[in-house]
Amino acid sequence: MRSVTYSMNVSLDGFITGPDGDINWSAPDEDVFRFVTDEIRGVGDYLLGRRLYETMLYWETADQDPSLTDSQREWAALWKPLPKVVFSRSLTEVQGNARLASGGLREEIERLRAEPREGDIAIGGATLAAEAAALDLIDEYRARVCPVLLGGGIPFFPQGERRVHLELLESRVFNSGLVYLRHRVLR
Repeated sequence: MRSVTYSMNVSLDGFITGPDGDINWSAPDEDVFRFVTDEIRGVGDYLLGRRLYETMLYWETADQDPSLTDSQREWAALWKPLPKVVFSRSLTEVQGNARLASGGLREEIERLRAEPREGDIAIGGATLAAEAAALDLIDEYRARVCPVLLGGGIPFFPQGERRVHLELLESRVFNSGLVYLRHRVLR
């Protein structure tokens, strides 16, 4: 069965955005960017909410940006054709290789798991991940912990989450001080 993963950058104090919604603190260096590129190779479908979808729209035409590094071009080449499912109450259409979710999160994940495809089902965005966590749909948490304290913002982990036991599968420390932690949910 295909795993459902939640992977994002997170501050040391547990936030994916600052109090003002800023994410500039999480821009990866080249070493981390290559790592994230390798991670996206294992994704078969990407689920995201409206805010993250709108942020990621840049990558639909990023290959036309002459200032991109080789690793950024490589990531864009992987991201653009990746099938994406967007969960939104306000959008009526999406671009690129994306579609609006036709059902609830559980139904979409069950449908994707039933398809004879390779790759993880990745979830991006804390709000959508919180819903998936509440439904006990997340199989792995992959946190890229950045060496910064934000003091508030949108939390990586849902507030009021039930106790979830995890098994550490992988960890890595980058020269930038970022720490990657990959945990499997124990059921």
